[in-house]
Amino acid sequence: MKLSDFDFDLPERLIATRPARPRSAARLLVASAETLTDSVVRELPRFLRPGDRLVLNDTRVLPARLTGTRRRLGAQGESRARIEVTLLEPAPDGHWRALVRPLKKLREGEELRFSGALSARLLRREDGVAVLAFNLSGEDFEAALASAGAMPLPPYIAARRPADERDREDYQTVWARRPGAVAAPTASLHFDEPLLEALRAMGVGMTHVTLHVGAGTFLPVKVEDISRHRMHGERGEIGARAAAEINATRAAGGRIIPVGTTALRLLETAADRAGRVRPWKGTTDIFITPGYRFRVADALMTNFHLPKSTLMMLVSALMGHRRIMEIYAHAVGEGYRFFSYGDASLLLPDG
Repeated sequence: MKLSDFDFDLPERLIATRPARPRSAARLLVASAETLTDSVVRELPRFLRPGDRLVLNDTRVLPARLTGTRRRLGAQGESRARIEVTLLEPAPDGHWRALVRPLKKLREGEELRFSGALSARLLRREDGVAVLAFNLSGEDFEAALASAGAMPLPPYIAARRPADERDREDYQTVWARRPGAVAAPTASLHFDEPLLEALRAMGVGMTHVTLHVGAGTFLPVKVEDISRHRMHGERGEIGARAAAEINATRAAGGRIIPVGTTALRLLETAADRAGRVRPWKGTTDIFITPGYRFRVADALMTNFHLPKSTLMMLVSALMGHRRIMEIYAHAVGEGYRFFSYGDASLLLPDG
């Protein structure tokens, strides 16, 4: 298929820059192959069954956007310049790959200072990305980053307003526990404790897995022939207990419903051809497009995605291209809010 097949008109007024409050007050479009139901997230239990299992991504978003200064000694004395850094992912050697602006003006070995406690040196450039060595590691690094950094809001929000203190709570799930993401698993942002309690009370199971969402999730597809697109890799893990819970639910006839495309992609990576999930740890770059045969996921809860994005291709694979375009046309017509802080959909391909 072509990239243009996944395009649609989206009014700018539908791009959400703040989430609904409370979280579960966001709207929910429930879509099957035959029906569309307008609802709200707090009513999610109405559309699930006892014995279903939600799969939740427990990654924790790092405050990965840093503002600092470059200091340089020259013939005229010390000069300083403002530097903006967005962390992308840790490198195997403990360093960090990052976007730096302006990168071209930096020299290798030059120090960047972000606070009294946190600084970094530019080690090298790799394909337009900086590799930075920070002065701290482990819990000391996380504490200094929490103090100096800001939440890495998606470009379509950051272009409209800067991140603030509200985003430190809003852009984090209530169950986030494993630091490492530089973007949120946004479908999970709609859940609060009252909703989780209601789901548990009706017999819906919940399993936690981890996929550290990378900034590459926002990269545009630049080729018209989508088969030529290559996905960015993201680090993830499914533990033995999580795999056992998912397999037991499937064996008992319950539905496996990932909350978010990140959880879905991780499940499909870890499953064998028979749909059995094994404990898994590594990097996934799975690219799901129409024609893909799902091994584990029976449904999906997700936000509304960018036109011509890989996530539009994924939901088209789940629901069928024609049906997903009908669903999105309804969402636009009814004024649903789109993207990371927007509303949600529950996609049920088999009703």
